[in-house]
Amino acid sequence: MFESVRVIGMGRAGSTIAGRLRERGLEVGTGKDTIADADLVILAVPDSAIKEVAQAVPIGPWVAHVSGATSLSALDPHQRRFSVHPLQTLSRDRGPEQLDGAWGAVTAGSPAAHDRATWLAATLGLEPFDLADADKPLYHAGAAMASNFLVTLYRTAAGLLETSHAPPEALVPLMRRTIENGFALTGPIARGDWSTVEAHLHALRERAPEVEPLYRALAEATRP
Repeated sequence: MFESVRVIGMGRAGSTIAGRLRERGLEVGTGKDTIADADLVILAVPDSAIKEVAQAVPIGPWVAHVSGATSLSALDPHQRRFSVHPLQTLSRDRGPEQLDGAWGAVTAGSPAAHDRATWLAATLGLEPFDLADADKPLYHAGAAMASNFLVTLYRTAAGLLETSHAPPEALVPLMRRTIENGFALTGPIARGDWSTVEAHLHALRERAPEVEPLYRALAEATRP
């Protein structure tokens, strides 16, 4: 579908995407190696910069961004446009293989754009699914909760274990097994063991009062 691609922005997403496209045999230009007449220009820049960068791209090639929250309108004045958001956390310490098995949100305003967006997602190794432009902020909120707040939960829980003189790294197998078990809920809330929950709250109030509001909010959201 595309033979040459220009990637603007070489952060975690841009470098990973460029690496995967090179693996697939595409001609990829980045930075000083920019391809002036590329078939596709991918904007892998911060969300706040997409609009400004898009306006600087000459009209002609297809233009796409990889933001999960940003509307296609940020790519104005380009009409040949779409977005593909890799639903995955990316690290500079790993290569393109971190895209394998992840899903990719495809947003397009025309059948031609949809075909190209789906092709790009598949070429990157993603499982494509359609996402309406208006639904992107809500979708991205869910993605951020699942990824970013998992970090918050681990750090908070690890702090409690450290205060308890227990090894925080012992939480990692527990968290992994919860995922492997299909997120089946276990523990005192699932059992309706409210006396244990109250014991938790009492301990937090005494030894980690800054965590008590978070525990209460999560317990309320978890309760059947």
